[in-house]
Amino acid sequence: MTRILTPFLAALLLATAPMAASAAEEKVVYHVNDSANARVALNNVSNHLNAAPDAKIVVVTHGKGIDFLLNGAEDANGNPYEIGVQTLKSRGVDFRVCNNTLKSRKLGASDVVEEATVVPSGVAEIGKLQAQEGYVYLKP
Repeated sequence: MTRILTPFLAALLLATAPMAASAAEEKVVYHVNDSANARVALNNVSNHLNAAPDAKIVVVTHGKGIDFLLNGAEDANGNPYEIGVQTLKSRGVDFRVCNNTLKSRKLGASDVVEEATVVPSGVAEIGKLQAQEGYVYLKP
């Protein structure tokens, strides 16, 4: 009897595994450490949400990557980043800025756009999101 049931149970588990995986919430952390990639990152996040509207997305910045989340930041063409950040924030995206970077550059939380949250460490935040909260890592 065991010889008959074992292959059947294995096949059943293999057949139902994709269903269990598809029910899981999609959680992604985008890592930005250079604002030269900020416009690409914002476009990637927007495209991601267009394809997966229920995805939970966090953008974590540190180093030169925080620059696009500073008050008054503009891209090379003079377009403000804040409009794109506000749009994505309204779609549920969280933006996080490294406090270590702010301190090293003698900046404070008041220098950051209101749509972003200051976290103690950008790299530690990425590690926590991956290891403790099950986020997938993407680097634009």
